[in-house]
Amino acid sequence: MEVTLQPVRRFCPDAAILFSDILIVPFGLGQAVTFKEGHGPVLDPVRDGKDVAALSMDAVWPRIEATYETVERVRGGLDPDICLIGFAGAPWTVATYMVEGGSSRDFARTKRWAYEDPAGFGDLIDLVTEATIRHLSAQIGAGADVVKLFDSWAGVLAPAEFRRWSIEPARKICRALRQKYPDIPIIGFPRGAGPGYIEYVIATGVDAVALDTGISTVWAAREVQTRLPVQGNMDPVALLCGGETMIRAIREISRNLQSGPFIFNLGHGVLPDTPPEHVSALSNFLRFQN
Repeated sequence: MEVTLQPVRRFCPDAAILFSDILIVPFGLGQAVTFKEGHGPVLDPVRDGKDVAALSMDAVWPRIEATYETVERVRGGLDPDICLIGFAGAPWTVATYMVEGGSSRDFARTKRWAYEDPAGFGDLIDLVTEATIRHLSAQIGAGADVVKLFDSWAGVLAPAEFRRWSIEPARKICRALRQKYPDIPIIGFPRGAGPGYIEYVIATGVDAVALDTGISTVWAAREVQTRLPVQGNMDPVALLCGGETMIRAIREISRNLQSGPFIFNLGHGVLPDTPPEHVSALSNFLRFQN
């Protein structure tokens, strides 16, 4: 709770985002998940249908329900005019960690399974999709005002696979959430999708889309922002640098996206070595530049 609220108190953004981890869903499904210092996440890998069958949305899901208590407590600790964003990893991205057993450079095991046994891999994606719907629904029920779907590794997929493993699960998630919570906005983030952003926006039905650092804001204004609000997309390294490097980046993004609905954000997360003073300077510049 405090990790979510402290940046709001210090930097005064318009929204808070729940501090959690995308691997909470595999953990809730019964997969062993640990974090090794200097290495990152370590999971007992899921490699075949037998491994998928051993997972369940019911057996150990209660062990992640503290997440929803945290959402409720954070919402109660925020001013009413501060938006609370709930989030989850998209099924494809979550599945890569589940199959690879952690982070990967080439996602070869996951992609090979998807190519060679699409039905079997599809069973895993379907399970994670249903679990993600449950996870996001519970966050909304606990007080999240918006939810965001992070597909951090969407960009490693070829076009046909991008449609099958990124777009289609996102479409199912959006449809299911709208049936229960029609007024809750959904932000999609298909990081690295390039021109595939357009198809993602059209096919999934998200209400807004987050742009990664590699997306031209001139292109986004013409091809994406005319369809729905965009969020993004300053390079986190520009924030790390601070000063005039950061200010130039802010001005360029703001200028290029000023003609449509726009939420300023980074193109991905804040880098660990970023001085907090740079975040303060970013917040102050955005608040007072006009």
